Amino acid sequence: MASASAALLAVALLPSPATLLGSPAALRARAASPPPAARSTRSAPAAGAARADTATVSIRAARMFDGRGHVLRDARVVVREGKIVGVDHEKTATYDLGDMTLLPGFIDAHNHEYWHFNPKGRLHTDRDGEDSVQAELSAAGEAWKTLRGGFTTIQSPGSPEDRDLRDWIDAGRIPGPRILTSLEPFFDDRLPPDSLRKLVDVRKKQGADVIKIFASESIRTGGRQTFSEAQLRALCGEAKAQGLRTMVHAHSDASVRAAVHAGCDQIEHGIFIADSTLRLMARTGTHFDPQCGLVFHNYLDHWSHFDGIGNYNAEGKAAMEKAIPRALEVFKRALGTPGLKLAYGTDAVAGAHGHEAEDMVCLVQQVGADPVRALELATSENAKALGMADRIGAITPGLDADLVAVAGDPTTDITAVRRVRFVMKGGTVYRNTRGDAGEGS
Repeated sequence: MASASAALLAVALLPSPATLLGSPAALRARAASPPPAARSTRSAPAAGAARADTATVSIRAARMFDGRGHVLRDARVVVREGKIVGVDHEKTATYDLGDMTLLPGFIDAHNHEYWHFNPKGRLHTDRDGEDSVQAELSAAGEAWKTLRGGFTTIQSPGSPEDRDLRDWIDAGRIPGPRILTSLEPFFDDRLPPDSLRKLVDVRKKQGADVIKIFASESIRTGGRQTFSEAQLRALCGEAKAQGLRTMVHAHSDASVRAAVHAGCDQIEHGIFIADSTLRLMARTGTHFDPQCGLVFHNYLDHWSHFDGIGNYNAEGKAAMEKAIPRALEVFKRALGTPGLKLAYGTDAVAGAHGHEAEDMVCLVQQVGADPVRALELATSENAKALGMADRIGAITPGLDADLVAVAGDPTTDITAVRRVRFVMKGGTVYRNTRGDAGEGS
C-alpha cells in the first residue's frame, strides 16, 4: 500500500487523546478502577432549562418529520411527563414554532464528547497541564454544543472520563445529550480469550453501556487486523451474554469480516471494505457505521490546534486530504448494498461538536443520498442501531419527548439541519430561539 494510503486516517480515526498518548500502566490502572455509584434512571432539567416534564405541553410547527419517512403538515405534538402522548392538528400550542419543521432529536452513533481544546487552544492530552476539573468543565461545554446542535443522544466510545459526564447529565446537573459510553476500549491483542471475557465483566461493573474494540491498526499502518477471530468471539460473545452491544474499529476488510463472523454488533469506519463483505454484513444484520466528511474537514479546518501532537504531522494532514474522496466512495457503496443496516456516526472530536449535522448535508450533497434517507439514518435507524428504538428516534406516542425544530424543510433542503432553533430532550426545553438565518448554523 502506498504511503499516502497507509497514512490515510492516521489522525482522523484514533482513540481518545488520553488513550493515544497515555502510558500502558495508566491504561491498566483505569481498567481496574472501581465501579461508580449507581446511575440515576431519570433525568432532571439542568439549570437554565425550561422544565416541562411534569406538565402537559404542546409543540406546533408547519411540518413534522416523524423519523420514519412520513411528513405531516400543520402538526402538533403533545408531551406529558417527558413522553410523547399524542400528535394532532390542533392550532393552539404551548410552543408555536411557525414555519419550522419538527423532527425527532438527532442521534450520533459515534462521537468523542470528551475531546476538547485546552486553554492554550491545543488538543487536550494527559500531559498538557490541564487539570481534571478544567478538563471536565471543557467536556461539559462540548456536551452543551452538541445538545444545542440538535443531538439529544450520542454514543461516545473510548474515554473513561465519559462516565462522569454521562452521569451528571443524567442527574440533570448539566445540560447535554444522553450519552452511551464504552469507557476504556479494548486494544491489547496480546490478551487470551479468557482474560478478555473477564475484562468485559469489569467494564460492565465500571458502568459501560457498550463495548468498544479496536480490531485493526490505524490506517497509518494499513489497518492490519489485530484481534483474532477467536479473541473477537470472546469479546463480542461475552458482551452479548452480559447484555451489552459491541462496536468495532476495523479498517481492513479482513478485520471487518472477522468481527462480523464473531457476532459483533456495529462496525466502524471500514475504509478498505470489499463489496462482498458489505453483502455479508447485510446477511448477518450487522450495522455498518462509515463516516462521510465531518471528521476529516474538522481536522483540516482546525489543523493548528492539532499540529505536532502525536502523529498529527504534515504527512498525516496530506493523507487526510486524500482520504475524503475514499470515505465518500465507501458510503456510496454502503448505501447501494441491499439490506445493509447503516448507522449515522460522525466520529466528532474537538472542534466538531455542535456541527454533527454536517454529515447529513454531506450524505445528500456529496454521496447522493435522498434527504429523507439521511434524516432517517440520524433518527430512527440510529435508534435501532443503539438498541433504543423503543425509547427514541421517532415522533410517536410512547417514546421519549426528544424533539428538534429547524428553520426550513430538511426533507427538500437538507441544509436546514444546520439551522436548529428548538431542542427538547425528555420533555425539557433546552433551546428555543428564533434568530436570523445565520443563528444556530
